[in-house]
Amino acid sequence: MSDTPVVQQPDSGANNAKIVYILYLVALVSGITAIIGVVMAYIYKNDAADWVQDHYRWQIRTFWIGLLFSFIGSLLLFIGIGFIILLLLAVWMIIRCIKGLQALDKGQPLADSGSWLF
Repeated sequence: MSDTPVVQQPDSGANNAKIVYILYLVALVSGITAIIGVVMAYIYKNDAADWVQDHYRWQIRTFWIGLLFSFIGSLLLFIGIGFIILLLLAVWMIIRCIKGLQALDKGQPLADSGSWLF
């Protein structure tokens, strides 16, 4: 037996989850990347480790909740409150992505991946 330490390859599920978070953040400027991100999350979620699947669940929920509130905000733009909803949605999205990236870098699942908040 060799005394050489075994170097494990990084979990590809974690790398793909990180890409999805980045795509979501870029989507705040160019909306289409969020669609690419959610498709990636759906594709890779079943092949990932359990703790990474938690991140994919968080990302998928982030997409659909974000889509719901962007629709509501867009409908209410004409009375002024829509702008506030869209601004709060952007802040919410940034916080969720940063929280997810931090947990992913630590190799941990999220505390409550089913939450609508943070």
